[in-house]
Amino acid sequence: MFIPNLYFYTKEKDMGLIYAEIEIINSADITMAKRGFIDIDDIKKIRVNALVDTGSYYLAINENIQEYLQLPFIEKRNVKLANEGRISCDVVGPVEVRFKNRKAGCTAVVLPGDSEILLGAIPLEEMDVVINPLRQELDVNPNNPECATFRM
Repeated sequence: MFIPNLYFYTKEKDMGLIYAEIEIINSADITMAKRGFIDIDDIKKIRVNALVDTGSYYLAINENIQEYLQLPFIEKRNVKLANEGRISCDVVGPVEVRFKNRKAGCTAVVLPGDSEILLGAIPLEEMDVVINPLRQELDVNPNNPECATFRM
């Protein structure tokens, strides 16, 4: 049984791997709450520890998170994995990703089973965050600490 708001991975920091605690929210629920159709407490969201992966373009979640957040199917896409394998995955959404005082709206690729959550380059760029390899952490861009800034 899937239990929300628990970390999927509790391993210690590995050299070179950076994890960040993020919140993933069903964006349709946010819209429904703003329009008064559901209570704000009924917005489906979950906190997870995601691998910061600049080699991935998108947010990747697993089937458990997709089921819990009840994210609607958008399309199927072929995905090339880090091990050079290829699989077909559902794309779902929209979702809102939050990290500290930042947020990004995006879709998510659903990886099979309880695969590791990956925070890819597109949401990272939209949130205007930086990776600190020495401290092995993700942080807001110190040049823009109050809010995200990005190029158009």
